[in-house]
Amino acid sequence: MRTVHCFPARDYDLAATLSCGQAFRWQRDGDAQVWTGMVGSRWVRLRSTVQGIEAETAVAVPEWAWLEHYLQIGLDFDQVIRSFPEDEPMRAAVNACRGLRLLRQPPWECLASFILSSTKQIVQIRQIIALLCERYGERVPVPSGCAPAHKFPTAACLAAVSEVDLRACKMGFRARYLRETARRVTAQDCDLTGLAGATTDSVRAELMRLPGVGRKIADCVLLFAYGRLDAFPIDVWMIKALSELYFPRRRPSLDRLQQFAAVHFGPHAGYAQQYLFHYIRLAAKAASVTTK
Repeated sequence: MRTVHCFPARDYDLAATLSCGQAFRWQRDGDAQVWTGMVGSRWVRLRSTVQGIEAETAVAVPEWAWLEHYLQIGLDFDQVIRSFPEDEPMRAAVNACRGLRLLRQPPWECLASFILSSTKQIVQIRQIIALLCERYGERVPVPSGCAPAHKFPTAACLAAVSEVDLRACKMGFRARYLRETARRVTAQDCDLTGLAGATTDSVRAELMRLPGVGRKIADCVLLFAYGRLDAFPIDVWMIKALSELYFPRRRPSLDRLQQFAAVHFGPHAGYAQQYLFHYIRLAAKAASVTTK
């Protein structure tokens, strides 16, 4: 039995939020304002409405706090925007992407997804994760006529899969990192639940002990799973964005960019990062279309 619930939400750009590269299991469902995906063990359809966000599940649910938490509905969005530095690049990014929100994802799914994201484009990451979930994730109920859906595979499940079989999901060298990390998480060598109460620096250091996890991936998990808004992931897109927007005609080192980000963007630096990341990608896409 399907259940529908409406969340009052002002200034929430659902499309930007679900397509900006922080989560990889959402698909546009025909209409530009409708998206389907998985939140934990539940199939969910989301729709932007005048009143806010309408959510639909395939089976009845007793309460909706889990989805409100995932979507971060209760965030004081105006406070976040006001905390951004008053400079032209940040103003341009907010104007282009206003309403983009950060999600709060399950730590294991977030960690595994970003291990698989290394040197891949968003469309490729989605394909890899879709294959992984189809082959190793438990199937969940969906409405009649909808495509099958699966949970994200548990760490214990993936720890038992051979590297050869994981490579069949088109993840290449990342298969070894994913399998070994899944084994360590399963063995409690890295307690993802326990990390929630540790300091940002402690969580980052613990995550970077895992195979295939460098500073960028650790910061993505800090930001998108643990809600550490001071984390500022820097990848090739962010190097491009920060260099072009803040260091024109210079070639700042990665250390210099990390130091600059830690000081310049304030207490919600992670939010600023996602705005700049999405903004520079939109600009690159527009430039590509113009030159064709």
